[in-house]
Amino acid sequence: MRVYFDNAATTPLAPEVIEEMLPYLHTHFGNPSSVHSHGRETRSAIEKARKKVATLLNTSPSEIFFTSGGTEADNFAITSSIETFGIQHAITSPIEHHAVLHTLEHLAQAGKVRLSLLDVDSKGNIDYAQLEDLLRKNPKSLVSLMHANNEIGNLLDMEKVGKLCKEHQSLFHCDTVQTMGHYRHDLQQLPVDFIVGAGHKFHGPKGVGFLYMKAENKIHPMIYGGAQERNMRGGTENLYGIIGIAKALELAYQDMAAHQKHVTKLKSYFIDRLRETIEGVEFNGESANLNKSLYTVLNVCLPASEVGDMLLFNLDIAKISASGGSACSSGSEIGSHVLRAIGAHKERANVRFSFSRYSTIEEVDYTVQKLQELYPVLA
Repeated sequence: MRVYFDNAATTPLAPEVIEEMLPYLHTHFGNPSSVHSHGRETRSAIEKARKKVATLLNTSPSEIFFTSGGTEADNFAITSSIETFGIQHAITSPIEHHAVLHTLEHLAQAGKVRLSLLDVDSKGNIDYAQLEDLLRKNPKSLVSLMHANNEIGNLLDMEKVGKLCKEHQSLFHCDTVQTMGHYRHDLQQLPVDFIVGAGHKFHGPKGVGFLYMKAENKIHPMIYGGAQERNMRGGTENLYGIIGIAKALELAYQDMAAHQKHVTKLKSYFIDRLRETIEGVEFNGESANLNKSLYTVLNVCLPASEVGDMLLFNLDIAKISASGGSACSSGSEIGSHVLRAIGAHKERANVRFSFSRYSTIEEVDYTVQKLQELYPVLA
């Protein structure tokens, strides 16, 4: 059996998405900026895809901007809002994705903004009282916090943060890469100024994403050199990627409740099986709390071992794909900044298993079996 439990890094393309994209790889190839029929044909397809994404998110197509992925969308929202509105102070946490954390750290080092990092407890929960205090002392800030942590799965109270930001005339950018396509985001109800999506996190294509930008907060372009995306992002559009991401989001919304039920059941079963079979197993962050974490992510902390750093390698030999944290730190000596920030056990092997609607009970059983076989060797 070959098992893929690294869906927080990327998900397989849905067959329906491939079918939707194929005509735009073979037949409909015109440059969307061209005025002839071939160009008009693909321009129309892009705008239909934009409308589909906007409808699913309950917002206006004019507030959706296609990008190369979540990282670009995060950079776009953060860098351009600070520049456009002359924001002097930003707030984030030490466990954000590097697309956010490194961007804000760079801007702070360049003297373009003052940066405050929120405290997080041993479970990775932010201090909401500290956030409120910082906003009270620094109105008109930019707050950038992720909806669900990509490594430990902790969920943010978006409504609470959004209301605090609104109360203190501050902008709220929420990195929703891990939750887009897994939870419903009603942008008529959510008090948020920017959210983002990346197609490959919900069975769409890689290399395409989008930024939602609240109409009243129009920011400067990030990429110049063309009139694409209503003069906000120069460069020929990723036509088939845009077609694919819209279809993937549509599929996700169609069966979201069923997928959530299926994956939550798998995750709960996996937790129970690990507790039954491996003495001393723990779980990082809130990932084992089904009410406080992203249902697709489980971060497992195994008992100490002299060769614990070989666990991922051994799982790979057993044809099980998982991650040591986030995909960005896998295979590097730097390690996970998230686990470091919450004070996770350095002497233990920490493994992130992440699931999708295609994951099965049989795969969970196989993985637990292989962990049982491997762990005595490592102990």
